[in-house]
Amino acid sequence: MNDPKWLRAPTLLAALADAGKSVAVVTAKDKLRAMLGHQMKGICFSSEKADQATLAVNGIEEVLALVGQPLPSVYSADLSEFVFAAGVKLMQKVKPDVMYLSTTDYIQHKHAPGTPGANAFYTMMDNYLGQLDALGCVIALTADHGMNAKTAMDGTPEVIYLQDWFDAWLGAAKARVILPITDPYVVHHGALGSYATVYLPAEVDVLDACARLQKVLGLELVLTREQAAARFELPPDRIGDMVVVSERSTVIGTSASRHDLSALEVPLRSHGGVSEQRVPLIVNRRISGLDAAKRLRNFDAFDLALNHAQ
Repeated sequence: MNDPKWLRAPTLLAALADAGKSVAVVTAKDKLRAMLGHQMKGICFSSEKADQATLAVNGIEEVLALVGQPLPSVYSADLSEFVFAAGVKLMQKVKPDVMYLSTTDYIQHKHAPGTPGANAFYTMMDNYLGQLDALGCVIALTADHGMNAKTAMDGTPEVIYLQDWFDAWLGAAKARVILPITDPYVVHHGALGSYATVYLPAEVDVLDACARLQKVLGLELVLTREQAAARFELPPDRIGDMVVVSERSTVIGTSASRHDLSALEVPLRSHGGVSEQRVPLIVNRRISGLDAAKRLRNFDAFDLALNHAQ
C-alpha cells in the first residue's frame, strides 16, 4: 500500500498515542510516514521530506537543524542514517515513550552481505543503536523481509515475464498481472520482485491456469485466491484469481517491454518470495514470560519490547 486510505485497521502507534503515551515515528520514505502516522497524535516525519516538516502536520519543525545533517538523497545510505540520527536526537531532547524508526532497503538491494558497502551500512547502524542503548532504550530490531540475489549464472537478472506468458497463451491483455511493488523509486530493483497476483478472464478455469503455470521453471508456488489467502493471511478481495511466487533466485515481471533495467549497476537483488520470509528479531534485553513454542513474527517486536523485555 502507498496510501492510508487503504488501511482497514488502526495502527498500534495510534493506539499507544490514544492511550496517553508520547510517540515519535521517523521513516525513510514519506509514503510510509503517511501510513504509520495515520490518526496518530505525536511526532511523525520522514527523512525524505524532513525539510518540509511542520508542527501542524508532523508535530515537529526545524528537523534539519535538530538532526544536524543535510537533507539526504533518496538513493543513498544517508536516507537511513538520517532516520537513526534523528532517533538519537529525539531520544536525547524529547524522550518519547515509544519511538518507531523505519529505514529503506536501498543498500541491501545494491550490496550483498559481507561486501564493503553492506559492512559500512551495518557499522553505521550499530553506532546509532549503541547510542540508543546507552540512553536506556529497550530496542527491538527486525526487518520486513530478506533479500536474495535474483540472477542467472551469467549475472543477468533471472526474470519470468508473467504478462508475456499469459498474452502468449490467452491473447494480449486478456489476463492482468499485478506486481505489488508500489515504491516509485525503482532504480535499484527495476520494479521486479518474487510475488505477483493475476486476474483472469471469466471463461478461464483457474485450476487449469494454475496447473499450466506451475510447470514454468523458476516458480515456487502457484495458488488460487482461496489457497493464497489461507496460506499468507491475505484479504481475498484484494488479490486476483491467482497468486504466483517465484523461487529464491528468480523474480517476476509483467512484460519485458515495461521494465527498464538499464539503471541496474550491480547484479539484481530483490525480495517478495517465501525465501525472504525468515528475518532477524533482536532485543537488547532479556525476555521473560514468553511461550517457548510460539512462532515469532516480525510484528511481535512490539509485544517483545513492550510486554516481555526486562
